[in-house]
Amino acid sequence: MSSEKHSTERNQQPDWKFELEKNWKTLYRKSSDYFLNHKDQFSLAKVSGIVGGAATVIWLATGVYIVDEGNRGVITRFGAYNETTTPGPHWHLPAPIEKVSIVNVEQQRFIEVGYRDSRGNKSSNVGQESLMLTTDENIVNVRLAVQYQINNARDYLFNVRDNEDTLKQLTESVERAVIGSNNMDYVLTEGRSEIVAEIKRDIQAAMDDYQAGIIIASVNLQDAQPPEEVQGAFEDAIRAREDKQRLINEAEAYSNEIIPKARGAASRLLLEAEAYEAEKVAKAKGDTQRFEQLLVEYEKAPAITRKRLFLEAREKLFSSTNKVIVDAGQSAPQLYMPLQNPVSNTVAANKSTALELPGEPVAVDKNDAAKIAANNLRPSRSKP
Repeated sequence: MSSEKHSTERNQQPDWKFELEKNWKTLYRKSSDYFLNHKDQFSLAKVSGIVGGAATVIWLATGVYIVDEGNRGVITRFGAYNETTTPGPHWHLPAPIEKVSIVNVEQQRFIEVGYRDSRGNKSSNVGQESLMLTTDENIVNVRLAVQYQINNARDYLFNVRDNEDTLKQLTESVERAVIGSNNMDYVLTEGRSEIVAEIKRDIQAAMDDYQAGIIIASVNLQDAQPPEEVQGAFEDAIRAREDKQRLINEAEAYSNEIIPKARGAASRLLLEAEAYEAEKVAKAKGDTQRFEQLLVEYEKAPAITRKRLFLEAREKLFSSTNKVIVDAGQSAPQLYMPLQNPVSNTVAANKSTALELPGEPVAVDKNDAAKIAANNLRPSRSKP
């Protein structure tokens, strides 16, 4: 029986509720006895002082704070700005007297206008923000990203209520103004860098006027395309524009090749004309001077001068020909042939001798004339 009793007691679970209540009663009884025995040490004044001191120490300890590197601490006293603290440990009067706000001034922040980044490196288009009208009344789809950071923690917290939303609305407004002042071709092609620079400059000027404590680091034009409905027609227009530019470049290259040649030929002709003019003028002046000199001589001896001019003219005329003029009417022995000064030009072998009627001059070659002269000098056998 006793073994069964022990096994039954071993299998019973302990009653934790009963044990806790028992221990609490024991602690309460001992505490009451200690309080009754030392009643003079637990007066209301002493207890209040201890509790108040401990609460004051804890309250003052809540004013200790640490500003990390790259942050600034902005302290407000009863809601008004008090001071800005640099990185390191600091203390301020605990709430509700003073409060501290930690602002990260080195973090790079971004806003997106016209699109939203989503998971999987894909971006969704926001047509209400991205569709803009150009000055030539065309619609373009523009996506813009603005990177900024805080340069003045006090201005950032107190001068603008919602800095990010204000910056986004301002960016969209400035972007529409800049896009609206340019035509579609300029926005989509060569004008991107100028447009981005102008948008950044205007945004920074507006934020400085607001004293928002924000500096614009960069403005990136993510994409600028015509709407999807006219994408095909726009690509055709781009190809046509490229073909036009290619043809213009080819024409300019051909022009650059031909024009210098034409200018060179024109310069050569001008130089030749000037040289010809100078030659003719010099020759005319020489002829004039020679004629004047000849006139003086002619006035002195007209007959002699006239005869000399006639002979010089015949000499000049006959010296340039390979023909010899023979008067067939004269007797052969009296014929004189200048064989000691033969004409330098050769005569073609197939030329035939030109004969004239008796009593008239006959034009023959020099060789033929020599043969005729030799035959005339030879005695004739038919004569008695």
